[in-house]
Amino acid sequence: MSPNPKLFAVLLLLSASVFVIGCYRRFSLVALGRPEYRLDSAGARFSRMLRLAFGQERVLGKPFGANHFVIFWSFIILAVANAEFLASALLPQASLAALPTPLQHALLFLFDLVSLLALFGVLIAFARRLFFPEPSLSSDYVKARSPEAFLILSLIAVLMLAYFGLHAGRIALGSEDPSALPISAFIAANLVAPLAIVPSTLAAWSWWLHALALLSFLAYLPQSKHMHILTAIPNCFLGHLDRPNTQPREEFARGMSLGVGRVDEFTWKDLFDSFSCTECGRCQETCPAAATGKSLNPRNVIHAIKTNLLNNGTALRAGEKPPLPLLEPAGETTSGEGSAGEQAIWACTTCGACMSVCPVLIEHMPKIVKMRRHLVQMKASFPEELTTFFENIEARSNPWGIAPTERTKWHGTLQVRPFEAGKTDYLLYVGCAGAFDARQKQVTVALATILDAAGISWGTLGKDERCCGDSLRRLGNEYVFERSARDNVSLLAERGVKKIVTQCPHCFSALKNDYRQYGIELEVMHHSELIASLLASGRLELKRRVADLGRLLFHDSCYLGRHNDVYAAPRQVLAAATGAAPAEFVRNGVRSFCCGAGGGRMWQEEQEGERINLNRVREALRQKPDTVCVSCPYCLTMMEDGLKDLQGGAVKVKDLAEVVAEGLRA
Repeated sequence: MSPNPKLFAVLLLLSASVFVIGCYRRFSLVALGRPEYRLDSAGARFSRMLRLAFGQERVLGKPFGANHFVIFWSFIILAVANAEFLASALLPQASLAALPTPLQHALLFLFDLVSLLALFGVLIAFARRLFFPEPSLSSDYVKARSPEAFLILSLIAVLMLAYFGLHAGRIALGSEDPSALPISAFIAANLVAPLAIVPSTLAAWSWWLHALALLSFLAYLPQSKHMHILTAIPNCFLGHLDRPNTQPREEFARGMSLGVGRVDEFTWKDLFDSFSCTECGRCQETCPAAATGKSLNPRNVIHAIKTNLLNNGTALRAGEKPPLPLLEPAGETTSGEGSAGEQAIWACTTCGACMSVCPVLIEHMPKIVKMRRHLVQMKASFPEELTTFFENIEARSNPWGIAPTERTKWHGTLQVRPFEAGKTDYLLYVGCAGAFDARQKQVTVALATILDAAGISWGTLGKDERCCGDSLRRLGNEYVFERSARDNVSLLAERGVKKIVTQCPHCFSALKNDYRQYGIELEVMHHSELIASLLASGRLELKRRVADLGRLLFHDSCYLGRHNDVYAAPRQVLAAATGAAPAEFVRNGVRSFCCGAGGGRMWQEEQEGERINLNRVREALRQKPDTVCVSCPYCLTMMEDGLKDLQGGAVKVKDLAEVVAEGLRA
């Protein structure tokens, strides 16, 4: 029984119209966002898209990813079969039969096999959601057993079953070669004939079932979360090529709204991200705030942006004030879905874990910082503790408000010279913690000792050194950061600084990445990189192996690792100093878990859930270390505080510079 081309043409036109209108409604909303250029370095973008989208690189990072890989590639391959199905329904001559027989049979064999794989993949996905739902599959607004998920899976399953019914019927009728379709031939031989199914009826009903399922899927796609089928691949092309180690500058002009306080103040790429989210939950799994019971869930933030955009679309197109607020004050829950709570926004540590695992390169963290900018600069709405922090930075350029003259007190009897252009190779950028924090001063002394032992020509800015502004920028106080960065850049240029070494990853990242936006290019090295280089070249020679630290466990700093890809240097330093590679946390490297102090969280109390540093310290204690080694002042503080709280006093915390300095003692 052949389909009626006219009836099918009407149904296809209706389905295609719903699809096009749905896509237009959503993509026209994306166009409301602010401009942003994302078409540079097309070759690098295309290569990454092939790796992440078509190669499913990050998806395969989890065990279930293999099943998604099968479904994804089945969808890609069967798109050809479905295109032929639609074309031949309108024009019977536009079918695979027009191809040379060997090619036709090869394609039919491929489609038959892939259809079976897709059916198995869907059944596994059904079972996973029904019987083995992972916590990451659910959040406040996303449920593992959502009707939408089962509807999409059901439509795919129906498509596969209808495909087999159609071809089994045709094989039984003798109109198709069974050798080209082994799965369909098996069904025809073992089900159609034994069950006395009328082949023509089976073929006809299966054809229409396949057609209706395909057209329903096409019409429903733009209305569902599975719109990511259309947006995920281009989103992988459009994602940032750089690591998330800086933020865009802000334009300050009278009457301008700063940061993002309503959804159309995001860029078009931010809005496109919201339609690309697959709701897989990987960001939720890795987020330290979500893992410790905070109200922040990066997946919910992206979901809120999408829902807010859809709900406010009519008003935004009309140029009216959107009725649904994007940001909901702490303690209020009146808006519900479609609004991001301010309390959640302040819980972010900007560790970048969410972005490092997202399979479609959604940029969660920059959106959070943009919303923080609005809260700080337009509403003066921020946690109470930050009032003192902001005032101290503005008045005395350090978080504690200590007099700048105290910046030089750390070196005691050490011979510390001021940096002189042309005479001094490296500026030792001490940093606020290195100059003022009693514990971190010991690390600064250790680093100075190492530089002297290696014969490095170095100097400092003394009392003229200012805060790098990292926390200011991540907390959203862009105006004060801008002023601070300009002053610092002017000072560094005036002093003729070209090379900088710093012990703090936050200073390292700000000087290396953020300051480029202000017209200065500096060679910035974290102390782990410089020490590793000195040890490897033989310029720094240790007098002994440091063997009295026991089992040494190394913790990765987020701003050194995920933000700047420095993983090997600290491990090389510790291996050279102790004679053995350090032990590793279960969550290490790019999967490392934050200490809880980044993103300005160092200066705030944790009011919700478990403290992040306690989560990390518990993980450390399970490894039974004698020493935890760090490469960051914030990490050192958080680790020591966590060990005190958990009665882990027997475990020492050392910066890697302290370990190396021990090796310089006879």
